[in-house]
Amino acid sequence: MQEQNEARGFTVRQIEGELKRLRRKQNSRRIFRQTVFSLLVVAAVAVLAAMLFFPIFRVTGSSMEPTLHPKEIVVCLKSSRFESGDLVAFYYNNKVLLKRVIGTAGDTIEIDDSGNVFVNGSQLDEPYITKKSLGQCDIDFPYQVPDNRIFVMGDNRETSVDSRTTAVGCIADEYVIGKVFLRVWPLERLGSLD
Repeated sequence: MQEQNEARGFTVRQIEGELKRLRRKQNSRRIFRQTVFSLLVVAAVAVLAAMLFFPIFRVTGSSMEPTLHPKEIVVCLKSSRFESGDLVAFYYNNKVLLKRVIGTAGDTIEIDDSGNVFVNGSQLDEPYITKKSLGQCDIDFPYQVPDNRIFVMGDNRETSVDSRTTAVGCIADEYVIGKVFLRVWPLERLGSLD
């Protein structure tokens, strides 16, 4: 038989070598397909997780300056528990707005003519604002935050339209997307937003 194969120009060793090469090629293709499939699954899970748990938003407007500037990109963590000082994203008139939590359900908010903010009688320490201002305000103080709502204000108190106006009012819990915790753009300002 070896003579017959040799007569055709192939030795048994050559045939065995060719079979080994073909098996390696098939294994390489299988490994490549498995790797590509695994990467696609990981990418799909990452995108799904980002959409469900870590929404990403682009800052518009100047109401959160100096903390956030227009065109910056921030990441939000889905949450339903907030406290004074947290940055939150919420739906308002088919838009997503970013503001700072001042008070939660049951808190009593008061703002004096100089722009000092008091929650339950204690003045807030607000190192994140550069200029205190009463701003646009048409509600009466002291103001008690209703159940299942949060009182929010922008850091740029002179220009921000927020819970100080009846047009916006306190934000219902179901409209709050979550806490803004990370700035990812521009890269030179990359970092957490504590």
